[in-house]
Amino acid sequence: MAKSILTNREYQVFKLLIENKSTREIAFELRISEKTVRNHISNAMQKLGVKARASAIIELIKLGELSI
Repeated sequence: MAKSILTNREYQVFKLLIENKSTREIAFELRISEKTVRNHISNAMQKLGVKARASAIIELIKLGELSI
């Protein structure tokens, strides 16, 4: 498989998002700040060229990066 367009941490954040975790829960689980979680999400969305978290998840599924 080709190299992921996301960093490992961005990938971890999105895996937790599809488990319906909140920003706060993700921050706690990954031991990072909520702002850092939001930054990872924002960076990933920019890489994917989308404007919403849900759109990012859909794109990642289409690319085979995530599965539900």
